[in-house]
Amino acid sequence: AITSKVCWKTVPGSLVYTEQLNEDKRTLELSGHVGFDSLPDQLVSKASAQGFCFNILCVGETGIGKSTLMNTLFNTTFENEEASHYEQKVELRPHTYELQESNVNLKLTVVHTVGFGDQINKEQSYKPILEYIDAQFEKFLEEELKIKRSLFNYHDTRIHICLYFIAPNGHSLKSLDLVTMKKLDSKVNIIPVIAKADTVSRNELEKLKIKVMSELVSNGVQIYQFPTEDEAVAEINSSMNTLLPFAVVGSVDDVKVGNKMVKGRLYPWGSVEVENEKHCDFVKLREMLLRVNMEDLREQTHARHYELYRRCKLEEMGFKDTGTDSQSFSLQQTYEAKRKEFLVELQRKEEEMRQMFVNKVKETEAELKEKEKELHERFEQLKRMHQEEKKNLEEKRRELEEEMNAFNRRKVAAETLMGQALQGCSQQPFKKDKDKKK
Repeated sequence: AITSKVCWKTVPGSLVYTEQLNEDKRTLELSGHVGFDSLPDQLVSKASAQGFCFNILCVGETGIGKSTLMNTLFNTTFENEEASHYEQKVELRPHTYELQESNVNLKLTVVHTVGFGDQINKEQSYKPILEYIDAQFEKFLEEELKIKRSLFNYHDTRIHICLYFIAPNGHSLKSLDLVTMKKLDSKVNIIPVIAKADTVSRNELEKLKIKVMSELVSNGVQIYQFPTEDEAVAEINSSMNTLLPFAVVGSVDDVKVGNKMVKGRLYPWGSVEVENEKHCDFVKLREMLLRVNMEDLREQTHARHYELYRRCKLEEMGFKDTGTDSQSFSLQQTYEAKRKEFLVELQRKEEEMRQMFVNKVKETEAELKEKEKELHERFEQLKRMHQEEKKNLEEKRRELEEEMNAFNRRKVAAETLMGQALQGCSQQPFKKDKDKKK
């Protein structure tokens, strides 16, 4: 209610005002809440209308239960192709699904590592995973650097969480597990989980958890720690950090336990309930991953891992921040400097290739000359051998001709003697006939 009225009057040399009481009262009725404290509600409405995206990378050996856990985690049967142990290389297969809960839309991408752990060389197992994560960072960076960019409706495929599945049939981590997690910890948030926890006893499971965490710490592997800065979730996150790695069991089948149907696995010796915290840590994983820390995982991916990748890439491109002397840098100057550096490097490589080509030509010429010399010597040697063989053949031919001439002379002499002998024999019968007649 207004009880007074302020009137401004102009007086030469000053500005004064007078108050006049107003007996009439009027009431102002507000049409709604007035204040900027409604800004969070506006952000929530806008974000809900836009929707959210969440990307999960499942790393583990074939048949360890990655697909089953994802189906159990979101209470949905996702389409997934069965993989064998005979893959030639590790292949990453992303599948995107549209999920809705209440009025919130979630675009979920699940990436499976098909063939992981089946290669002899460890580098062939983790290298495709690193290349895939970097490729998603590169796509986002390219979208940021575009002149006309559309980050509002851009499908963000950067990996927000990596669930690393540890086999329960060992007493510790494998060397492949340590190497892979060490390579991934600077690029993605890692949460280790012990798969198929119903295959070991409770005591063995506790020992395995302690052994896994001690090996991760001793090898310097940085896994994701649930944040404790926010007072609202500090207590629950602190308690959950002590339970890592989570021992989980996945199942989409309904089994009857007592008088109720629950998600679990039925064995001849009993049943395992997925959502029973006495049997496994599935409920804790779902609580930490979806209800409490999903936004922090998204934020850590953007603020920590992507920023590290972006900084390294921009430094490679020649960009730098403002120095201590407060001198701003120009993108055009940076581009020109990087272009000159690139041209100098290109000329250097071109000169090296030219010199390499010249040296290769010289080496080839020397080799050809050496081959030519060897061929010439070989030709001369063959020529001498040919001349010697020709000379020997001429001598043999001459000897054969002499033998033939001697043979022919002996033949003629023999024929002459034979003719004379025949002639003498023919004359003797005639003489005998004459003597008889006489």
